[in-house]
Parts: sequence; C-alpha cells; structure tokens
Amino acid sequence: MHIVVAPDSFKGGLGAAAVCAAVETGVRRAAPGATVTQVPMADGGEGTVDCFLRARGGEEIARTVTGPLGRPVEARYAISRDGRAAVVELAAASGLPLLPDGERDPMRADTTGTGELVADAVARGARDVQVCVGGSATTDGGTGLLRALGVRFTGADGAELPPGGGALAAIAAIDDTRVPAAVRGTRFRVACVVTNPFVGPSGAAAVFGPQKGATPGQVAVLDAALTRFADVLADRYGVAVHDLPGAGAAGGTCGGLVAVLGAEPARGATWSPTWSACPPRWTPPTW
Repeated sequence: MHIVVAPDSFKGGLGAAAVCAAVETGVRRAAPGATVTQVPMADGGEGTVDCFLRARGGEEIARTVTGPLGRPVEARYAISRDGRAAVVELAAASGLPLLPDGERDPMRADTTGTGELVADAVARGARDVQVCVGGSATTDGGTGLLRALGVRFTGADGAELPPGGGALAAIAAIDDTRVPAAVRGTRFRVACVVTNPFVGPSGAAAVFGPQKGATPGQVAVLDAALTRFADVLADRYGVAVHDLPGAGAAGGTCGGLVAVLGAEPARGATWSPTWSACPPRWTPPTW
C-alpha cells in the first residue's frame, strides 16, 4: 500500500509539515508495512515558505522586522540558490497568528514587516519576488508593504499618513519617486488565497474584517477608506482595483501591489512558481 499525505495547514493549529507527520504516525500504526509519502501543501497562507523550501530547495533567510502593530517579530522568507528569486510569506511578518485575540486592531495593523522582507530580498539581488498573501492581520491595502519599499502616502496637507487601513480615508496623493531602481526592475507576483474584490459587500473589509477584530462600524470605515484608496490608485496609475477578483486578498494587499508595482495575481492553490529570473518577455511597469 502506498499512501500520499498531502494536507494544507490547520489554521491556528498545525503547519502542513506537522500535519503530515501526525498523519503518517497514525497510518503506520494501522498499516505498518505501508509506504508513506509526505507532500505538505500551501495556497499562499501560513506555511507556504516551508512548502517551497521542501519542494524546490533554496535558502531560508530570517530577519527581525516590524510586526502588524509595530512590535519587532522574527520572520523568514525563501530565496533561490542563485539568489535571483524569492518567496515571501505575508503571514510570517503581518499575520493574524502574531496577534492574540485581545490585541487585534484592524484599523492600525499594517504590512510594513512584509515589505521589509521584500526589500531585503531585493537588496540581496532577487528580481522575481513571489508574495504569498494569505493569513493577514491587516486591512491596509498593502500600504505598509509599499511604504517599506519607498512609496509615500500623504493627506491633503502633504503629511504622511499613519500606518493602517483606517488612515486611508484621508489619502490624497501617492509619491513613488523614492522607490529604488532595483525595486522598479523587479517582477512581483502575488499568490492569492481568495478571489474577493477590493471593496464592496464581498470586499476585503466586509468579508475578512470581522475575523481580524473589526466591529460592524469599523468594517464600514475600512471599506470607505479602501474605496478612497482605490480611487486615488486609479487616478495615479490608471488601474481600477475596486472590483478586481483577488484584489481584496490580505486586506487589499493584492490590489495595492497590482496597481503600484504591476504585480501579477494568481490563485495560490493552483500556482506553481519556479525558481527563475524574470523572463526576457516581461516588461516592468511604467513609473
């Protein structure tokens, strides 16, 4: 008998690799002579980096970065052996498991730490960065991530907005002139766990805000703030993410990356990224 064990993680419980080990233990008790093959799976949420490293090899990079509420956290990402491609897991730096139930703050939580991982990968020479966006604690439209790469988000008075999705209600302009050339020349791909749009009754705030601690009133505020952000993105980049399938992933992080960085979204469950440099046919977004 040959049994293949291929689970995703059990959210809030065990990672996919730990689930594989537990299932194999049970199988061997019931069928000691069976051959067991472990294939831990991931769809862009928690444990995705571990699955990539196990399946494709590469190097694990550990960094101390900014957590979803500003405290330092230890996070990891994967980089290919040649250093030209990287896989960054948003949950590792900006994920819901990093915050106990009583500390969840959907208005202030942001994705800065994920951006710091991306910036580190680019600084090491990666030019194909695959961002896996499941399991977030945030509803900031990816502004924290983008801010860590040099983008500024300002209000009508020209002052930079504070972190978090709630502040986006006051956004008036986006300044990307400080984004390094290396970031501009990097291909970004986003593994989305969901197909929800950026805003509206099926959007990031309405569907996922409550699990991040948002009250009904905060859901309304966050949806309005993301709508304002989407309007500014459309004016600035000519990309309307309001109804884009998948744009609402990770509190709108996917939509923010698509508009500002020209990122390519893909369904995480069916996606098979490769350790490769940017293909010659790919053209970086116009800045």
